[in-house]
Amino acid sequence: MVNNTVILTTLNDAWARTGSIVDLFLKSFMLGDGTRKFLDHLVIVSLDDRAYNRCRIVHKHCYALVTKGVDFHQEAYFMTPQYLKMMWSRIDFLRTVLELGYSFVFTDADIMWFRDPFPRFFPDADFQISCDNYLGRPEDMNNSPNGGFNYVKSNSRSIAFYKFWYSSRETYPGYHDQDVLNKIKSDQMITKIGLKIRFLDTAYFGGLCEPSRDLNVVCTMHVNCCIGMDRKLHDLNLMLQDWRAFMSLPPDLKNQSIISWRSRSFMTFRFLLLQRWMLKKREKIDWNCT
Repeated sequence: MVNNTVILTTLNDAWARTGSIVDLFLKSFMLGDGTRKFLDHLVIVSLDDRAYNRCRIVHKHCYALVTKGVDFHQEAYFMTPQYLKMMWSRIDFLRTVLELGYSFVFTDADIMWFRDPFPRFFPDADFQISCDNYLGRPEDMNNSPNGGFNYVKSNSRSIAFYKFWYSSRETYPGYHDQDVLNKIKSDQMITKIGLKIRFLDTAYFGGLCEPSRDLNVVCTMHVNCCIGMDRKLHDLNLMLQDWRAFMSLPPDLKNQSIISWRSRSFMTFRFLLLQRWMLKKREKIDWNCT
């Protein structure tokens, strides 16, 4: 873009196949309110040869990032060694993008783009990231970050931060990038670097963990808290159907917010939260959401 910003996503063969996640991801840009233009600035970073070949069929900006001795073409299940390698490879790659002088919006491919997110970004932040759980203040370090969507400006502070983040995988072996970020976000090194972090409100950057309630303002929706390809595809299709239904409404009905997300993962997640809350009230025990 004019401010030297690119939009990036990563893709392997499992998510690149016909009728899979990448097709729905690209469709969201076509169906979103003013988001089609961002396809000109989207680079799909392919993690294996088959994903790269499919990318060249469906999109015009493709980059092959092949890690020697590692095959990322299969679905990487959460927290498996393959998954961890993929996530840390992504962090290291994003550092090189910053070093080349490009700011970026990184987005997982299982995030639907419904509106222009840039007006909702903080103009003075170096690193801003979406949340699984947003506590109400963008500077609150107790917010739960989600590495699937972030906006990072290229400068000395962000480059130093990504180096520190990547090196911290050795301090916390067996953890993925998001958990490590959660551990280091208040580290003294962040203060020393001078990095300004802001967390993005789930009212605008939602997900199935904590959905955007108002379709009049939502920018992106992430199919987080949803594990497995079949479940993700089901919920992504429902999400796009809900968005289409919302966009077809006359303005007066849109303002009444009569349409909400129908995702079964969200409904199941909400039901489990209710169950655990009732258990906590009844037995006076502590519990954590997983």
